[in-house]
Amino acid sequence: MPFKPNYNFQRIERDRAKKAAKEAKLTARKEQAAARKADEQGAEAGETGTQPAAGPASEPQE
Repeated sequence: MPFKPNYNFQRIERDRAKKAAKEAKLTARKEQAAARKADEQGAEAGETGTQPAAGPASEPQE
């Protein structure tokens, strides 16, 4: 063995990697859910024929 193993450090690193992977997966799921909800709301607005009210088209906003 070239060095003395540091089991506590290795365990901390594994736990840190697991936590980062879980966070990444959770954020990806939240983004997918938000996109899915936005698509569903867009589809519902398209079915009823109503569209969100826009500002006056005569004057461009700066």
